Parts: sequence; structure tokens; C-alpha cells
Amino acid sequence: MIRFASLGSGSKGNSTLIEVGSTRILLDCGFSVKETEKRLLRLGCEPSSIDGVVVTHEHGDHVNGVGRLSRKYKLPVWLTVGTHHASKDTGFEITNFIDPHDAFSINDIHLQAFPVPHDAREPCQFVFSDGSLRLAVLSDLGRETPHVMENLVSLDGLMLECNYDHDMLMTGEYPYSLKQRVSGGLGHLDNRQSEAILKKLDLSKMQHLIGGHVSEKNNLKEYAQSALYRGADCESEWVSMACQEHGFSWREIS
Repeated sequence: MIRFASLGSGSKGNSTLIEVGSTRILLDCGFSVKETEKRLLRLGCEPSSIDGVVVTHEHGDHVNGVGRLSRKYKLPVWLTVGTHHASKDTGFEITNFIDPHDAFSINDIHLQAFPVPHDAREPCQFVFSDGSLRLAVLSDLGRETPHVMENLVSLDGLMLECNYDHDMLMTGEYPYSLKQRVSGGLGHLDNRQSEAILKKLDLSKMQHLIGGHVSEKNNLKEYAQSALYRGADCESEWVSMACQEHGFSWREIS
């Protein structure tokens, strides 16, 4: 069984809590220590029960709290060499370097890393498993690649980025250069791209589909959710959305 929950998802901070057996890890920590503690307790999770932090890339909304949380609670951190070199705070209790193509384990949780195209030093995302069930997180990438799609086979759960609506981004207040960055091949997935990814996947085992990293300025929850249920060919009520303020509560894959 895999349990997972979000502390928050969006441009102001991202962190996902994943549990298998007696093992709990955080995927990223873009919040302050105080805010992370508050959000963990909201989920009924004592911060001292965390076994470590896995980092996807060095952008602040994913790593702002990692160093301080690691030092306060003596937590090991897993990340690529490139992410480590590009991060501002690398004073971790224990540093574990990972290859973005490799599989590894943290106690009861098995992880498969895979590289993604994003404007970071050596970014990757992950599939988490208890040895049978598979949960993937796909976020912070500008486009799908064959290798990304190869790692999304036979999923039981998926958190999928729906960062922006293309029309809202292009007619919005961002300067041209930022619009190009967000919508480029090293930026983020928009609603249409996420819909297209879902249409290519076998979703017959899927128990949970959750959209995330939704831009507060360049997207609407309704637009993102509609794209996901079109892509999955399901009822809109079946698709959940992670929000910035509350993330989402515990989900169970069994």
C-alpha cells in the first residue's frame, strides 16, 4: 500500500508526503520549516517521523526549506549532483547523490528516477513503489519525451502538472521573455500537453489522478481539471486537484 498527500502545490511552494509501510519521505520542500511543520501536523504527521527528503531540482519553490529541515530533524537528502551544485543551501545532515536514470530504495519505498526537460541543472522526477503498486509524480517539465513516457507505464496513481492555460499566459501580464520561458520546451506543461500525455497512457489500473502545480495567474482550476478528465476520458469528479494553500489530504493506493 502507498499513501500520499500534498503539503501544497504551486509557484509559492511544493512538497509531497509519501508513505510505504513504516517509511515516510518528502518529495521536495519549498516551504519554510515553520510552515512545513504546520502543514505536516495538519496531515497528522509529526515532522520527526520523516525519514528523508528527495529533491527534484533546485528552484526555490521546491528547495527553500530542505536545508533547514534537514539540519533541524537530522534528515538525509537525496538529489542529483547537478541539483546539489545549483542549490544555494546544501548544508544537509547527510547528502546522498542519485543518478537521474537509476532506481534506489529508502527503507520501504522503492524509487525510480527519470530525467525531465526543465530549465534547471539536472532535474528529475520519480516513480514511487512498494514493490508492486506505482505512483508517479510528473511536474516541472516543458514537454514529454519518450523516456518520460516509458516511466509512466502501468501506474496506479499519478500527480500531473497542469501549470498554465496557453491563452491566459499569452494574454496575461507576464513579460514576453517569461512567457517564452514558461511555455518553452524547458518550462512547464500546460493543460493541453497534460491532456495529450494522459491520452497516450494506459489508465486501466489508475486509482488516483491528481493535477498540480497550477499557476495562480495563468490558469484556472476548472480549466486544468477539464483537461485532465478529457485526457483520462472520465467523469470530472474522478479527478482531484492539488492547491497551493492546502495541497490535498491523504490518498491511498492499495
